[in-house]
Amino acid sequence: MRDYLLDSNVLIQHLRGHEPTTSLLTRLALNGQLGLAAISRTEVLAGMRQHERDVTLRFLDALACYPLDAAVADLAGELVRRHRRQGVTLDIPDAIIAATALHHELVLLTYNSRHFPMPELQRYAQMPALP
Repeated sequence: MRDYLLDSNVLIQHLRGHEPTTSLLTRLALNGQLGLAAISRTEVLAGMRQHERDVTLRFLDALACYPLDAAVADLAGELVRRHRRQGVTLDIPDAIIAATALHHELVLLTYNSRHFPMPELQRYAQMPALP
């Protein structure tokens, strides 16, 4: 059984009614826990429209929410520093999402794999196509 961390773009595709994403999440939820990093919850809520509030909150509340604690923050900082030395700039939210997945040994679902260049990070490899 695997547990999964959903990137913000996966959450948004589901909330926008992208059926292949919703089907994937439904299948994965049968075999493991779905969760999100607290920063992803912030990103989704910041972009939501008022009329989407109830549906969005019900969905987000159904997921495990992994906090930004000292261990995740330290690992995110290390990821940013390490990649900067290699000439790669990581956005802080992406580094926090990656650190959350790494720290909790979760498989990351994302439509933006290039934002997560960490070889040690497990990514879900069979993401459905976007419209």
